Amino acid sequence: MNRRHFLSLLPAAVLAGCAGKSSSKIKLALNWKPDPQFGGFYAADYAKEGLDVEILPGGAGTPTVQMIGSGSAEFGIVSADELLLARSRGNDVVALFAVYQNCPQGIMVHAERGLKSIGDVTREGTLALQSGLAYARILEKQYTFKNVKIVPSPGGDISSFLSDPKFAQQCFVVSEPLAAKKKGAAVQVFPVSDTGFNPYTTVLAVSGDYLKKNPEIARKMTAAAKAGWQAYLDNPKPVNEKMHGLNPSMELETFAEVAEAQKPYIQTGAPLGSMTAERWNTLSKQLLELGDIPSAPKAEECFRALL
Repeated sequence: MNRRHFLSLLPAAVLAGCAGKSSSKIKLALNWKPDPQFGGFYAADYAKEGLDVEILPGGAGTPTVQMIGSGSAEFGIVSADELLLARSRGNDVVALFAVYQNCPQGIMVHAERGLKSIGDVTREGTLALQSGLAYARILEKQYTFKNVKIVPSPGGDISSFLSDPKFAQQCFVVSEPLAAKKKGAAVQVFPVSDTGFNPYTTVLAVSGDYLKKNPEIARKMTAAAKAGWQAYLDNPKPVNEKMHGLNPSMELETFAEVAEAQKPYIQTGAPLGSMTAERWNTLSKQLLELGDIPSAPKAEECFRALL
């Protein structure tokens, strides 16, 4: 699972081929390995929209936002906060479709501690967080870390969590908690959205220049993504088998479990994939207050509603 936001500095690449023609190969860059958070993109029938799409699997540190900006991939998967940071650095990246309506990151604790809120996590014990994350700084600002020991995030490793009942760690809510439960641990998860920080995640994005020159391709790509996600939510099994073939390190049973567990973060009552100016403005204001961006961009610069 993708749990980190990296903004690498890469040299600009030249976009090859004639992207304006629907018959040209279109690249979609993922920011992690094939797994359920990308299920709808693998389920999408791009040919039905007249598109020839190649999905590029990613991994830790895959700089999709840079790939979009440089033109080495026409489309890519980013997070909303990553997109705002990129735009503040001159990378004109635009969001088209948001899979996760609620941020799927959280803090995992042992249920036996009986904690009532995310603030309780900061009262004692050890908390593993990735340094620099916006929600980590918001958490510290709201509750302070005076009474808790902060250590680096172990990524997907849960061994420290399993051995220490007062160890808490950041997690992807449909990943590490499932792994801990399989090991017999009683787990409680506090979503980071409890802090008020709730960026759209697994966001289909494109460069502003490509969108301006190829609006119909962008519309078709968004339509294919929406249809693909609806199909995957309705029946994930065949696509899970396909992704398992591409990522055999994840058990097929886990694919099914994650596909089910992520549904509440995708199907929230809002239209599938939709975004609002209010959410973008709130996120911009939060990043501005943290000093991560020099100014808050207008919401309409950050996303487009093409459907």
